[in-house]
Formats: sequence, structure tokens, C-alpha cells
Amino acid sequence: MTKLTVNDSSSGQSVLTFLQEQIPAAPTGYLQQLARKGRLLVNQQTTTGQALLQSGDVLSLPDSKRLMQLLQESQRENIEVLLEGPDFLAVYKPAGLAVHRGVGHETDNLADRVGQWLKRRRHPFSAFPVHRLDVGTSGPVLFAKGRRAASILGGYFMAGQVEKHYIALVAGQVDDDGELHTPVPAKGKLRSAVTRYRRVAGNRHYSLLQLELVSGRKHQIRRQLADAGHPLIGDRRYGGPSIRNHQQPFLHCSTLAWPNSTDGQRLTVSCPLPQDLQHLLLAAGLCLPDT
Repeated sequence: MTKLTVNDSSSGQSVLTFLQEQIPAAPTGYLQQLARKGRLLVNQQTTTGQALLQSGDVLSLPDSKRLMQLLQESQRENIEVLLEGPDFLAVYKPAGLAVHRGVGHETDNLADRVGQWLKRRRHPFSAFPVHRLDVGTSGPVLFAKGRRAASILGGYFMAGQVEKHYIALVAGQVDDDGELHTPVPAKGKLRSAVTRYRRVAGNRHYSLLQLELVSGRKHQIRRQLADAGHPLIGDRRYGGPSIRNHQQPFLHCSTLAWPNSTDGQRLTVSCPLPQDLQHLLLAAGLCLPDT
């Protein structure tokens, strides 16, 4: 059986409301029918569509080909909202998902998922990503609500008012801290670029780094680390070795901070290291310090 765990934000919702959010592709009548036939279980007990859920409850769904198809369709529409304001939406991007539509990502990308999410909620505006993460990089992506907000938020990035911090696992032993200054190709020219780094863990074979992206060139972190002789683990394009055949670069955006357009106060979203990358760290004999 498929099982869905109720988190704090969904506590107090009815079973039907929770399922409508988790499986948006499923018709309401179909979900109601499952409840009427007693095919939904909460903590292994038969439930109704009107029953209220609490954080930690486990909702079990029946094995059904149609339900599996609806779950797969819904997965392409679901997004994890980290923070929302009047003119922005900060959304988590998993590794492997492109931000924009492109070759190989025509039918599923983060921008389309956000568009579907807004459409379901009947929001009267479009959302535009104001920056990007590589396909293989996980972390928060900031969307602007409408073109005016896109201009304002995009201006913060252009002016260097946005802080971007990353976690990376690289090959070899790296000094405790420093800066990378090697130029990066951009628009047919070599452009200056700066990345600050701090070593937070390591051994003879690998180093775990916290990085601050001062400038924002395409593939900046990946190129500069490779130029320094410490390519990202899993980054085949830039010569990074693999652990357990992991095929994505070990690069995660952990923090994104920018000015609030209404009062200038700093807004910050943070994303913990995904579980698959935590498992790779353990395989490398390392762990992420609590600090």
C-alpha cells in the first residue's frame, strides 16, 4: 500500500482535503468513493473523508493501477513551497529537475510545476524564476509573482544583494578556507568570478566545503573547483570521481537570502542536505557537522 505521512502544516485537515492537496490529479469524486468504500486507512484504521488528521498520522492508500497513475501525474505538479510573500514564491528544486523548459525537460520542469500549482489555486498572475540552479543541483529557487516583481527581484541579483550558500563534496584535501578567482567562460568571453569556501570536514580522499557564491556565472562553482584540482564528486563533465555510481554533482544550495521589497529586511530560506547526499557523505566516511 502507498502511505502518506501527515506533517505539521497539514495537521487539522480532513482526510479528503489532505488527499486533494497530495494527489491534485485525482478527481474529488474518485477520492470520496475510496472513502465511502472503506479503502482509506489512518494508522491502520478505516476512516472517512471528513475525519480530521493530526501531525504524524499515516494515511494508507489501496494498491490500484489508476491511483498509481494519478500519484505519478500529481508528482509532476507538486512543489515544496519554502516561503511565500505578496511578490515572491521560494520553492525547493530537487536534483535532476530543470528550472526551465528545455531539451529533455519539455514535459516536466520546475517552472511548469509552479505554473500548475498557481493555476490550481486560481492565482491571477504568472510566476517567473529570477535565477537558476543546474539540473543536478538541489536547493531553493526564487520565483517572482508577475513581471514587476521579476524586475525588482532580478535587480537584487544583478546588484549582488542576494546571498547564496552551497554545500559541496570534492575530491582531495582542501585548505581550511579561501577564495577561488579563476575566470569563467560566459557569453563567449572569460569573465571574472569569485567563490568563497570553507572546509567543514574531510579526510585523505574527500573534502566537504561550504561555499558562498559572490558572483553568479553559469557552472561557476563546478568550473572553479575543477580548475583548482578538486572537482565535485559525481561531476562527470568536469572530471569528478563517482561514489556508488552517483551520477549528479554533489552540490546543494543550502541558503538563499534577499531583501524584502516592502521593507528591505532580509528574507532567508534554508534547505537541509537531501538524504541521498547524506548517504553519500557516509559512504565517503564523512558527515555534515551540526553547526
